[in-house]
Amino acid sequence: MTSSPIRPARPDDAEALSLIDYTTWSTLHAVVPRPQPPFDPFFDADHRPENYLVADLGDGPVGYVRLGLPTRLACNGHVRQIQGLAVAESARGRGVARALLRAACAEARRQGATRVTLRVLGHNAPARALYASEGFAVEGVLPGEFLLDEAYVDDVFMGRPLTG
Repeated sequence: MTSSPIRPARPDDAEALSLIDYTTWSTLHAVVPRPQPPFDPFFDADHRPENYLVADLGDGPVGYVRLGLPTRLACNGHVRQIQGLAVAESARGRGVARALLRAACAEARRQGATRVTLRVLGHNAPARALYASEGFAVEGVLPGEFLLDEAYVDDVFMGRPLTG
C-alpha cells in the first residue's frame, strides 16, 4: 500500500465493518462463535466509532483496528490495547494490516500512551510475525487457554513501547 488511507471510523461504517467481521471469521484468530445474521450492532456503548480506525481504499472500509484501554483503572491509563484487527480478503497482501497497526500505534501515542499491548492466538503465525516485525515482543503466554476446533490453543500476550 503506497499511501495510508486510514481514517477514524464513522457510524455509517457499521454495516461494512460487520460484514468484514463475518467474512473474515476464523478459529485462526477468533475465540467467539462465528457471527450469524441478524448481526448484533457493530457499534454499541462499549464499542464506539471513536475506538476504531478504518482502512478505506476508496470504495468503503476494507479493514479496521480497534484501540482501547486494557482496563478502566487509572493506574494503567498510559497503556492502549489493540482489541481487534481485521482485513477483508480482497485487500490482503497490500499492506493494509501493517498500515492499520502503525496507525493504531500513532493514535495511541497521540493519546499520550507510552505502550501498546495485544493478545494473539499462539497458532496465528501470520499475525504474530506481523506484530513482531512492528516491534511487539511476547510478554507472556497462557498455555492451552482456549479449546478451538478440538485443539488447545495458547493465548499470547505481546507488547511494545511507544518511545523512540
